[in-house]
Amino acid sequence: MNRYDVVVIGGGAAGLSAALVLSRARRKVLVVDAGQPRNAPAAHMHGYLSRDGMPPADLLATGRDEVTGYGGEIVAGTVADLVPDGRTGFWILLEDGQRISTLRLLVTTGLRDELPDIPGLSGRWARDVLHCPYCHGHEVRDQQLGVIGGTPGSVRYAQIVRQWTHDLVYFTPPGILTAVERTELLARAVGVVEGTIDQVVIDEADHLRGVQMSDGCVIPRDALFVPPRFVPNNLLLLGLGATIDPNGWVDVDATGRTSVPGVWAAGNIVDPRAQVITAAGAGSAAAIAMNADLVEDDVRNAVRDLNHGFPPTTPATTNTKETR
Repeated sequence: MNRYDVVVIGGGAAGLSAALVLSRARRKVLVVDAGQPRNAPAAHMHGYLSRDGMPPADLLATGRDEVTGYGGEIVAGTVADLVPDGRTGFWILLEDGQRISTLRLLVTTGLRDELPDIPGLSGRWARDVLHCPYCHGHEVRDQQLGVIGGTPGSVRYAQIVRQWTHDLVYFTPPGILTAVERTELLARAVGVVEGTIDQVVIDEADHLRGVQMSDGCVIPRDALFVPPRFVPNNLLLLGLGATIDPNGWVDVDATGRTSVPGVWAAGNIVDPRAQVITAAGAGSAAAIAMNADLVEDDVRNAVRDLNHGFPPTTPATTNTKETR
């Protein structure tokens, strides 16, 4: 039987960071990774101190090497179901039929981005259709930029994007802008195009050329920013009965502990606006809390054994593999 101290579901920045901390704490750790990171289409990531500009795949590869270097294990697979086992333990059932037992569980399954249904938009995602100005704004600074608006908060979002260019156009359906919003956009020289977007236009060199409106007019743009709808990948947590907020984000305490005993969550499954560096920090914090929780079990078990006359032993949850 494969039994672990902690199984981490999700091998992104949050999951690998947690696995690193726990492996260094001599816990037996397994990361189950489906291999579908949210930022896979991006050529580079930014804002991560000492790793700015690194391709996301390189960061994950480095993280996997670090985790396995301390004795952690990583398996490629998709979790089909989670079954409680005792007070805080669980069985993890993979789609390929594997069954894995764990004392604690960390879920870092992230989120998915739902984009407006505009022909051609999704194919440009993370190339010249972007969502985070702090991640990508510097790379498209001083270019002709656009913001696809019409959703709550998108005018404020456009005002933030304005920080990176003097040539910004805000696209919005007619009749939505308030007088105050219109004045604020005008005050910062943000152009407003009201109407229905027909499609995005790509040139022969496979670059974004502009936005075509329903009347056939093409507004030249070099890149577009789109505030997507964030959808949490929360089905596994819902299946365990974890409480969520009205928008579907799992409820956690300051350490990432969910309402389900023995289960923590970290990264974009908790915070939709967490960048890579933020998610990594959340994974580390969750790992420290989980190890402390396991230590409480170690103490309980040791006292029980002492009261029954058994000699002191290495805690069953300790990973005795040689570290490197």
